[in-house]
Amino acid sequence: MVAPKTLFEKIWDAHVVASEPDCPVVLYIDLHLIHEMTSPQAFSGLRARGLRVRRPDRTVATVDHIIPTLNRAQAEIPPSTAELVRQIEKNCSDFGVALHGVSSESQGIVHVIGPELGLTQPGMTIVCGDSHTSTHGAFGALAFGIGTSEVEHVLATQCLLQRRPKTFEVKVDGSLPRGVTAKDLVLAIIARLGIGGATEHVLEYRGEAVRALSMDERMTVCNMSIEAGARAGMIAPDETTFAWLRGRRFAPKSFDAFRDLKSDDGARFDRTLEIDASRLEPMITYGTNPGMGMPISGVVPAETSKQALDYMGLKAGQRMLGQSIDVVFIGSCTNSRISDLRSAASVLKGRRVKARVLVVPGSLPIKRQAEEEGLDRVFREAGCEWREPGCSMCIALNGDELAEGQYCVSTSNRNFEGRQGKGGRTLLASPLTAAASAIEGRVADARQYL
Repeated sequence: MVAPKTLFEKIWDAHVVASEPDCPVVLYIDLHLIHEMTSPQAFSGLRARGLRVRRPDRTVATVDHIIPTLNRAQAEIPPSTAELVRQIEKNCSDFGVALHGVSSESQGIVHVIGPELGLTQPGMTIVCGDSHTSTHGAFGALAFGIGTSEVEHVLATQCLLQRRPKTFEVKVDGSLPRGVTAKDLVLAIIARLGIGGATEHVLEYRGEAVRALSMDERMTVCNMSIEAGARAGMIAPDETTFAWLRGRRFAPKSFDAFRDLKSDDGARFDRTLEIDASRLEPMITYGTNPGMGMPISGVVPAETSKQALDYMGLKAGQRMLGQSIDVVFIGSCTNSRISDLRSAASVLKGRRVKARVLVVPGSLPIKRQAEEEGLDRVFREAGCEWREPGCSMCIALNGDELAEGQYCVSTSNRNFEGRQGKGGRTLLASPLTAAASAIEGRVADARQYL
């Protein structure tokens, strides 16, 4: 009798090319996503060794990390940015790799356009030189970030040396209360586990609350798995998955092969965490890593490190509600999809903001859809800046950044010191919380606006 397997084990075992005792396995990679920041050195390595891209048909590129989000016809592109864009254009042309570049109608953040194009599919192994590749696990894929030397290795061989991670079940039952979002759920999970709590594990999110999530919401949850230290995050595919993918450019015509792609009854996980979704409330971070999060009605914990308090300009026991802010950022691979923009617009409609607000859609298709729905007018009339797609203030490599000492409620995924600009202070939250805070110019509870 075959032992029951987890979702992770099924995908991993199906992709092992070679293995030896006490050594990493050779793992086959189905989809390799690349962008302008971590690919130039890899292509240089191929040229130096006289190698080609092993499977250009399984390699897809975009520009997102440093591309300006101002009107691109008018924006002055710095020479360093222009050079990286030129390099990825030449590299993709020389090696036969599809590029969704500056002039492409499908340009956007790599972890947004992969699913949007139907490239991301259940049962795949997916890698990218970006830690938030875990996003694609929302479709029942094993997806994880890799380093630049590994990018070169996958380009050359379509394989990767990997040690087998452990398995970690995160079971979320109950229903999310009104005004509590997928972003709040994942921030609550990270606050419970800490930033190293899932190290060397792959998280599988399960339970009735997870099944009730839309695909956009599932991507938000899987996106931030890495913030708990996990190698990847996964959700088994179901009818919600298939309906979302159906008809997309590169999606399969039939999903019958994936209907049993889930953890078997009786499959054993190395660890389990159980959460009651009904007990959650909106979350906000207060410190300098994503594990330093709390319910929005709470106070900064007494055990918070002095270094974090000093950097953030906060005090233990202080309430975050009412904390004055300067900037709001709505975007990133975590929360820049159409449902995120609709969510923020539902709060902002007919109101004016008291902080600088950047709204950055995750892709050009999302931008076009938002404009067809009139969301851009809602944002502009509220006093927000409506931008072009890109990573923007999430990583602050394109001119979108905080000034020293500024507070920002951000829908992105990391609040490290200097992440959004030298001396900038980041408070991670959902699009609802971000929009409500923009209206008040201080950290606010969005539930009063619903």
